[in-house]
Amino acid sequence: MATKYVYLFSEGNASMRNLLGGKGANLAEMIGLGMPVPFGFTVTTEACTRYYEDGERISPEIEAEIYEYIGKLEAHTGKKFGDLENPLLVSVRSGARASMPGMMDTILNLGLNDEVVESFAKKTNNPRFAYDSYRRFIQMYSDVVMEVGKKYFETLIDELKERKGVTLDTELTADDLKYLAEQFKAEYKAKIGEDFPSDPKQQLMGAIRAVFRSWNNDRAIYYRRMNDIPASWGTAVNVQMMVFGNTGDTSGTGVAFTRNPATGEKALFGEFLMNAQGEDVVAGVRTPQKIEQLKAVMPEAYDQFVEICGKLEAHYRDMQDMEFTIEEGKLYMLQTRSGKRTAAAALKIACDLVDEGMRSIEEAVLMVDPKQLDALLHPTFDAAAIKSAKPIGQGLAASPGAACGRVVFTAEDATQWAVERGEKVVLVRLETSPEDIEGMFHSQGILTVRGGMTSHAAVVARGMGACCVSGCGDIKIDEENKRFELGGQVFNEGDWISIDGSTGYIYGEAVNTVEAAISGDFERLMRWADSIRTLKVRTNADNPRDAAVAVKFGAEGIGLCRTEHMFFEEDRIPAVREMIVADNVEARKKALEKLLPMQRSDFEGIYMAMEERPVTIRFLDPPLHEFLPHKDEEIAALAKDMGLTFEQLKATVNGLHEFNPMMGHRGCRLTVTYPEIAQMQTRAVIEAAINVRQRTGLNIVPEIMIPLVGEVKELAYVKEFVDATARQVMEEMGVEIEYLVGTMIEIPRAALTADCVAKQAEFFSFGTNDLTQMTFGFSRDDAGKFLSAYYEKGIYESDPFARLDQTGVGKLVEMAADLGRKTRPNIKLGICGEHGGDPSSIDFCYKVGLDYVSCSPYRVPIARLAAAHAVLKNR
Repeated sequence: MATKYVYLFSEGNASMRNLLGGKGANLAEMIGLGMPVPFGFTVTTEACTRYYEDGERISPEIEAEIYEYIGKLEAHTGKKFGDLENPLLVSVRSGARASMPGMMDTILNLGLNDEVVESFAKKTNNPRFAYDSYRRFIQMYSDVVMEVGKKYFETLIDELKERKGVTLDTELTADDLKYLAEQFKAEYKAKIGEDFPSDPKQQLMGAIRAVFRSWNNDRAIYYRRMNDIPASWGTAVNVQMMVFGNTGDTSGTGVAFTRNPATGEKALFGEFLMNAQGEDVVAGVRTPQKIEQLKAVMPEAYDQFVEICGKLEAHYRDMQDMEFTIEEGKLYMLQTRSGKRTAAAALKIACDLVDEGMRSIEEAVLMVDPKQLDALLHPTFDAAAIKSAKPIGQGLAASPGAACGRVVFTAEDATQWAVERGEKVVLVRLETSPEDIEGMFHSQGILTVRGGMTSHAAVVARGMGACCVSGCGDIKIDEENKRFELGGQVFNEGDWISIDGSTGYIYGEAVNTVEAAISGDFERLMRWADSIRTLKVRTNADNPRDAAVAVKFGAEGIGLCRTEHMFFEEDRIPAVREMIVADNVEARKKALEKLLPMQRSDFEGIYMAMEERPVTIRFLDPPLHEFLPHKDEEIAALAKDMGLTFEQLKATVNGLHEFNPMMGHRGCRLTVTYPEIAQMQTRAVIEAAINVRQRTGLNIVPEIMIPLVGEVKELAYVKEFVDATARQVMEEMGVEIEYLVGTMIEIPRAALTADCVAKQAEFFSFGTNDLTQMTFGFSRDDAGKFLSAYYEKGIYESDPFARLDQTGVGKLVEMAADLGRKTRPNIKLGICGEHGGDPSSIDFCYKVGLDYVSCSPYRVPIARLAAAHAVLKNR
């Protein structure tokens, strides 16, 4: 049977999301519920996949099927493509199975041409509306289908408004808009070299191709990478009869949510514009009115809309995000979907839906995306600092939280300043567009002059947990010269500002921030998650401060304490350097004796912070050259401090030079060469554990981790020194304690021979940063230079250092876990790379039977929730 690539809205339902995309499935579902939805059809995600398989072309059989369904749409509506008496006009919209707001393209008013627009003007007796629709269509088609930039058309509009002495698009007359349409067509011909297409079927096929093509535009690829959406899913295309919100004062368009997407409050939240089309609201071109004001303007349509909102939320059992149009007093629903929401709103809505009897606890836990919690774990303004700060302006509180950073004016600058310079930035724009997504992601916050609470900036900021203040019309911005004025002050690129996404206030200074805390709905949902998950969640912490933060966020132990981080502190690096330049064992031991009390004190502090929770301490890992200077002037200064000649220290530095230090003399290889390092570290670990036990009664069971083992004999050799030193310390102190010795599995050979390694190791901790590096054969520090080309060409879909490569690296992890358990059935298995805080990687860890994941302190709640998701999704 031939594959069916096109479905009428009446042929689908919500369960067909994978085929029809989220938008198409929900439109079909609303029609099934008897709601007023303009009729249309959906070209499936399978057609998109086929488009790419066929070399980015729509096959003749799919094209024929689309034409067949145009005929069905014409029969249903009584209108015809290109007809002068009763023309059919349609919108063409994307709709992937996962919501990707603003990432792909939309075209409205398709079907207009020079002849149709004339008859359309006469038929509606509204030439202004007809030419407004036509100029919008030319602009959208040129931008989306032919990739002629919007800016050329915006410039023409601005020039005309200036010449006519008006400020709003709505103040332009029918003749003005007719003139603009001619100007737009001339611009199209100048840029493309041919006339604007007049055949509606040609227009439609061009638009469908453009939507398929937009699945692989830069912003869609970036969004998919951020949200773990596979490229293989493709997007559907929805072709829908147009209804018009721009026919006059009895028409309008809007966007609304059944609950507040910023706070989660159970109250209708949204905006509308009279005499406008949908993109006017979301693009922020005009600042809209609040949804409640619609009751006074069009009471019947408002009451019907409120009733539909209630039905949709009850049906989907979730907060809904809806788009609607009113055409000459009649309400039409254009879309419903589960609404994007802030992390705080997500928690409140999930908890409230349980209390309202609409969701079970398990369902509520699955409703909150673990990655969203990140937004609640970042700073808010310090109460004292904000009290003394005076706002210089106020916009709309579009996405809550606090942001403080240096002003930048373009998304490219935001990325450059944040990534290359390590600066905190606030992106200030007239209005944002989907192309800005990467810069928005790297910004602490976003401030826009135009746009409402449902503008692109607001929706995207809420989705990524960034602070956003939108629609601050008092700002006079000069993007070209990178400056703006507000509250009588001038701000240039690099100046400090602070914004409050919860109040909309803008401050012309840097305002101190404070850390977030878990309480209320957050705490409640975390308790539910903890009752479901089986994976333990530990943290990566190198000092008592980080350990205490992690415990506050629910960490159940330390999975990685990097002892070398302690060595870099100012009071100890001289002793480390003394050890490195020592030319005999006695001199090395003498230097290590200076480090011993410092290490012991560090471990005592960490044990105290963690109480009786397990603590895994990794012995010295980096190559020794990292502790020494490399510039001659720095070497000369250090040589003087250490009582050495420049030549002596320079010789040591040169002697430690390696061509590939990450695969050089580091990890257990250092201890094989210099066993006294492991002896000192073991003494510090065991003495600290006994001291804390004697002082507090806490039963500390240290876990000593030997890094970079590739051969079991390496581990056996180092372990002999560890065990001998531990026994010696316990005899000296007259106290016996339990401890474990294990290893990091970070070299492929260790994973391949894990059954042998497990004879010596009492636990494995997968160091997936290095394991990824060595399996792929590229440097984590250098891969960023070429990985972007791999994303663009579809070779990789995600950064393997951010999301575990389950096909290759994952196979090594699974193999090592299985081999280790065969040798030692009770072996403890964990992961301590950055992947330990990534939800998709945590799901993998659960499936292969690891005991715990370990991540940075601020990702602990994310890991706790992701571990609960793993249980629920794999039942």
